[in-house]
Amino acid sequence: MTSIIKLHCISGTGDETPPCYVLQIDEFKFLLDCGWDEKFDMDFIKELKRHINSIDAVLLSHSDPLHLGALPYAVGQLGLNCPIYATLPVYKMGQMFMYDLYQSHRNMTDFDLFTLDDVDTAFDRITQLKYNQSVDMKGKGLGLKITPLPAGHLLGGTVWRIAAPGEEDIVYAPDFNHKKERHLNGCEIEKIMRPSLLLLGAMNADYVQQRRRLRDEKLMTTILTTLRGGGSVLVCTDTAGRVLELAHMLDQLWRNRDSGLVAYSLLLLSNVSYNVVEFAKSQIEWMSDKLTRAFEGARSNPFALRYLHLCHSVAEVTRTPGPKVVLSSFPDLETGFARDLFLLWASQSQNSIVLTARTSPGTLARDLIDKGGDRTIELTVRRRIRLEGAELEEFMQQQRTKVKDPVKEEVGGISSDSESDGELEMWVVTGRHDIPVRSEYRQGGCFKSNKRHHAMYPCHEDRTRADDYGEIIRPEDYRLAEIVDAEGEIRDVPPAPPQKPEPEEEIIEIPSKCVSSVRQVAIRANIQYIELEGRCDGESLLRVVAHAKPRAIVGLRAGTSALNTLRKHCENEGIEKIFTPGKGDVVDATTESHIYQVKLTDGLMCGISWKIAGDAELAWLSATVAPPRARDANSEETVLDDMVALEASQANGVGHAATFINSLKLSELRSALAKHGLNAEFNSGALECCNGTIAIRRLDNGRVALEGVLSEEYFKVRELLYDQFAIV
Repeated sequence: MTSIIKLHCISGTGDETPPCYVLQIDEFKFLLDCGWDEKFDMDFIKELKRHINSIDAVLLSHSDPLHLGALPYAVGQLGLNCPIYATLPVYKMGQMFMYDLYQSHRNMTDFDLFTLDDVDTAFDRITQLKYNQSVDMKGKGLGLKITPLPAGHLLGGTVWRIAAPGEEDIVYAPDFNHKKERHLNGCEIEKIMRPSLLLLGAMNADYVQQRRRLRDEKLMTTILTTLRGGGSVLVCTDTAGRVLELAHMLDQLWRNRDSGLVAYSLLLLSNVSYNVVEFAKSQIEWMSDKLTRAFEGARSNPFALRYLHLCHSVAEVTRTPGPKVVLSSFPDLETGFARDLFLLWASQSQNSIVLTARTSPGTLARDLIDKGGDRTIELTVRRRIRLEGAELEEFMQQQRTKVKDPVKEEVGGISSDSESDGELEMWVVTGRHDIPVRSEYRQGGCFKSNKRHHAMYPCHEDRTRADDYGEIIRPEDYRLAEIVDAEGEIRDVPPAPPQKPEPEEEIIEIPSKCVSSVRQVAIRANIQYIELEGRCDGESLLRVVAHAKPRAIVGLRAGTSALNTLRKHCENEGIEKIFTPGKGDVVDATTESHIYQVKLTDGLMCGISWKIAGDAELAWLSATVAPPRARDANSEETVLDDMVALEASQANGVGHAATFINSLKLSELRSALAKHGLNAEFNSGALECCNGTIAIRRLDNGRVALEGVLSEEYFKVRELLYDQFAIV
């Protein structure tokens, strides 16, 4: 049976458009990725909101915000509540991406699209899978099976294979890289042959890529020239994806004594740099075969980076003396520490700014790629500063007033917020004790420190320090202390009395505010664009399409030129069905073109008589086609699928000739006759019973003929014969 397959395009077209699609297979709907752009476009959210209540499962392919940036908003604000599937590295590194994204925006603005709690809630719902691990869907998705395959590009990157009823394979490949890299293997999409539908990220269909050796040489030349000239290099990269390839490559270069780079500093700057490197150390089995063999053989962890120093603020970078190379997030230069360093270093001609990715049009990085440097641009600079002077005193007075208000309300028995849900929200302002304070304001602070809310009683909890594998074991706790007395005998030292742990210093939330200003920035630094995205180039992408030979293909996230190149290539390869949808379009990719989806009304279903035929149930119906239900213009919940309906006609179930369903096996009929005491034997291709007076023959047209003398046994045999069919 062929499935009804439709693709709803929530995001738009063009390079670097965040992938987000709803794939409908019969009644089951997958959300394929949930990306968001750098500008947090709310028009995209409006389109996603129309589908949010009908989504049955989410498939995440990569860990960067381009593929899952809107997931915390969808879960925390839109109420997305369904299973989410991703690989283990996408789960862990995706959290690091979103933590860094949130904190970077909080350092600049009063970011309120989602909270860290929304991030945690969204990722807690993820079911972590391994490569080639198949999962069967349940409920409406019975018969569907999903399988993640290696995609390259990012650690844990996935090409999703969806097996639908009717032996149909759907392959979703928004981003992949077929080439092996230093820390990743290539994709395995070439192992998939003749899928029914290929959802392909085609943004690189017309892109000619330089060889990796030339790109690496360009990067090394830029670094060496800048450092020896007394300048510093800012490499704009991501948080926990492509930065691993760069970090591993540069650390290996620093280890080479002949390079002369040991005298310079190599830094990694992000809010979560320590966590990213630690997670990378524990995920070697997801990396390239070369790194896996090195780890298994010499037990050397490739991400025990010797020369890479981890930083978590711009101040740590500025305190590092001399020329330096800094890997910093984010690649678009719209936010994060990379933007802060750009504002500091762009005006100095001895420095270099290396851009590693083609970000969306309208971003600062894309403007530098298109127009270059050696000019003056106008930038809006946003930052968070501490309150001082009169503003600080006014804020503290407001907090002291809010501390007293709940006590007065409790004594008076009247609450000003009694009309609401009655809950008293409490916030720790300062001091060792947890004081209940009513406050609508959330102070900014260090990473994830503003999650302490609803504090109630003064209590200090001694938490056991532990890593991912359990409690931390300190060898000195188990070492036997020994002393030698005057006679030369060795005696154990009595254990020292346990010392009381010093109370940890209470983290005090420092009140702050966000300010913005317009600044003229003179770009005198050397601007270099070196493509290090780790994506398949145009030639390789078209070769993959020719090898897979899908019966239908949908080109995603591509401009006009790339789509024309893909369309021409598919025509040459004999692929007839080529779809290039835009934002909001619906693609009907059903394999059989003469299958239509209809609704059965309650009146029609009540008059149907079902018959069992093998493993299925069948019924005869006579119905008339009714027009689809119109959309409700005044309601936000619009009808997404306008399907025609079948309504019962007056002749439903009556006035038709009997139809025999099912194929008869004479051997099964013989067993049924034997159970009722009628012996039957095969003779000349016919089944004879009742001493040869009755015979059952199979005709050339597939029908069955019953021959014999009319008798009581004849009608009994005919009844048993009819039982082998489902007569409707």
